[in-house]
Amino acid sequence: MDPYKTITGTAQAEYEEKKSRFIGQVAHVETEEEAVAFLEGVRAANPQARHNVYAYVLRANNRTRYSDDGEPARTSGLPTLEVIDHSGLKDVICVTTRYFGGTLLGTGGLVRAYTQAAQDAFAAADTVVYAECVDITVSVDYPLYDSFNHWLTSQGVQVVSTDFAGDVTVEIRVRADQAAATQAAITELTHGQAEMLASEPAYQPLAW
Repeated sequence: MDPYKTITGTAQAEYEEKKSRFIGQVAHVETEEEAVAFLEGVRAANPQARHNVYAYVLRANNRTRYSDDGEPARTSGLPTLEVIDHSGLKDVICVTTRYFGGTLLGTGGLVRAYTQAAQDAFAAADTVVYAECVDITVSVDYPLYDSFNHWLTSQGVQVVSTDFAGDVTVEIRVRADQAAATQAAITELTHGQAEMLASEPAYQPLAW
């Protein structure tokens, strides 16, 4: 399975155009059942809304789906899907709820509004990359910790946890294909004084 980019949890943003409110909500979903459940939850929370436009992209079977939910064809669902496609995200859904403000926006205005609402909602979300990773538990003496921590920061290595006990134990996460090189670099940095234990490769989230 190749690395892929997605979001964690949910996020929301609101956009207003000529008194119409567009509330974009996005979520991480991995199945159509989860996508539909999120959509129905948004609909239930907005019973007075005129439209709940949606689009989702799933890794499983490269499944994509969108709906204009009563808006003119290709003015809302498809632009939402295009936002997802252009961002490279997978296993996500975006639902944009519209409260009509009394002024027609025209097809061009609708495309712009739904596109902006989706973009703003995804911009508010936390993005991660799922890739085949190895978690490495590194134990170092206190005198070595500052230089080791500085090296981790300079290399952009993701720190999962840090425990200050008899010595300092730091759990880091790296791509599986970078694990051997990372361990070699730590050995060199600490002059062989670090103790390391690596996990089996598994697909895990990496900070983006």
